[in-house]
Amino acid sequence: MRPTPHKALAASLLAVAALAAAWLPVTPAAAAPPTASPAACTPAQVVANGGFESGTSPWSQSSASVITSRAGQTAHGGTTFAWLNGVGSTHTDTLSQSVTIPSGCSTATLTFWLHIDTAETTSSTKYDKLTAKIGSTTLATYSNLDKNTGYVQKSFDVSAFAGQTVSLAFTGTEDSSLQTSFVVDDIALNTSGDTVPPADSTRTPAAPSYTVSLSSNTSGTVWTGHESATFTNASSTALSEVYLRLWDNYHGTCSAMPITVSNVTGGIAGGLSVGCTALKIDLPTPLTQGQTATIGFDLGITVPSGADRFGHDGAFSFIGNALPVLAVKDGAGWHLDPYTNNGESFYSLSSDFSVTLDHPSTLLVPATGASVDTPGSSGRTITKATASKVRDFAWAAGPFSKISGTSTAGTPVNVYSVSGISSTDAQSMLTTAKSAVDAHAARFGAYPYGELDAVIDNNFWFGGMEYPGFVLDLVSTTALTHEIGHQWWYGIVGDDQYNSPWLDEAFTDYSTDLALNKTGTNCWNSVSWASTSEKITNSMAYWDTHSSRYSTVIYGYGKCALHDLRRILGDSVMAKLLKDYATSHWYGVSTTAEFKAAAQAATTTDLTSFWTQHRIDG
Repeated sequence: MRPTPHKALAASLLAVAALAAAWLPVTPAAAAPPTASPAACTPAQVVANGGFESGTSPWSQSSASVITSRAGQTAHGGTTFAWLNGVGSTHTDTLSQSVTIPSGCSTATLTFWLHIDTAETTSSTKYDKLTAKIGSTTLATYSNLDKNTGYVQKSFDVSAFAGQTVSLAFTGTEDSSLQTSFVVDDIALNTSGDTVPPADSTRTPAAPSYTVSLSSNTSGTVWTGHESATFTNASSTALSEVYLRLWDNYHGTCSAMPITVSNVTGGIAGGLSVGCTALKIDLPTPLTQGQTATIGFDLGITVPSGADRFGHDGAFSFIGNALPVLAVKDGAGWHLDPYTNNGESFYSLSSDFSVTLDHPSTLLVPATGASVDTPGSSGRTITKATASKVRDFAWAAGPFSKISGTSTAGTPVNVYSVSGISSTDAQSMLTTAKSAVDAHAARFGAYPYGELDAVIDNNFWFGGMEYPGFVLDLVSTTALTHEIGHQWWYGIVGDDQYNSPWLDEAFTDYSTDLALNKTGTNCWNSVSWASTSEKITNSMAYWDTHSSRYSTVIYGYGKCALHDLRRILGDSVMAKLLKDYATSHWYGVSTTAEFKAAAQAATTTDLTSFWTQHRIDG
């Protein structure tokens, strides 16, 4: 794992604020011109010299030896291929080409053939990696663990990039010893299909409802059972498939997946993609607008070792993002971004969960939502957790110590501690949680999720992690106040965490400052940009390649920008902006453009230069 905390909450967690939704005045619209017909589809293959048989043009390569026919590897077709790495020492190779994907076609598919051989002997550690990207989107990451005896064809749907000119890029990285060779050949990007109608920006599938029944082994590290998902197509475009995100397969390999789905009903399971974190399910008949469907499947979860948001620290298991959830489709297409361990990739719509967890009675099982325990079979307990309008579901299992209380405003709060957490620290965290949930609720709206569970373990490498009604944390007043702030910024007011991480992290860190009575005085004065491309609104695709700057910019500069905005608007106007914005996006999704519009509507001051100065695009 990366040494940089992916929640970046350590000693000085930055604070979060929220938004406010006033809308810009609408002037009467002039008569719209006739809508242009969609461009006709002309099938094309847009990668030039994809087999490398015509020299190196138009490829850009990090060294003259990447595109080669030298001995040691062989081509998939012809005599020439791209050989990245294979050095056996710290090394990076890159290969890229700019491609234009024509608009008008319903299908754009990138394929390439990949062979991996390695001298690494590990069966668990990804020492050497190859990343395939289009534009800023990572399509897949391969490693020495994916070695094979011959070429394997890889295929990706890149239809979302129709009408764009983007870079197709491969980056190979190798550590200090034991070579891994990534050999790529016969790259193609084919467009075809019927003419595409104008994109429908409606987010779908909508109103998901998940019903889950799982039973654990004696330690709570293996869970098996069944999950079903009922959903509605909100879009005017028929829905012929859905995607399940199996996020925690990042924590294993495609040959040894921690999350397994089998015996799918209500659709036909396709292939896994995006590092085995996305599973396509074709629906038996296209789902038209307003129609509802249900898919079901058997589910297996194996919790790996490690004090992580998905892992077990000795007897204590933390099970975040383990339940498969539906991916979101909108005007940009399906959101199938890769898992990031530097921050979050998660983008989901408000959903209902009914989760039944059968486990040994020796284990306490805190979970998202309101939980009721009933006796199970001999020595076992059934925990039934119900949650409404939440984006994720998480739970933990172990012989925790538990203390409980109620906040002044009436929210039940439970603190679950692993062994080694003193009763004094646990009590301190209970006090912090009660104070934090009330402080955030007073600013942004009443806490809607019933009880709040905080699971405390000082071995977490990442500081803290948020889920609806359930947080993981160290013993830290600042960190816990921050994670509870996420109940509003991302939990209630959602966002696309991969493409707009500032909308939850910067706003939550600003909110944390407010809850802890920090004013952020002069904090913008310490801003020093690392490059012209560095912006508060950059996506995780950018931050995963600039990880040392992620927390500084997203948390630090982001919250300081919101403090600056407060100083321009005034305290009362900023407070109203945030509360109104939260109200208008309650259980919905926020975008940077919507927040900027709401902020501008709250003042007569032109904020154009403010957004430019603070590098807030969108």
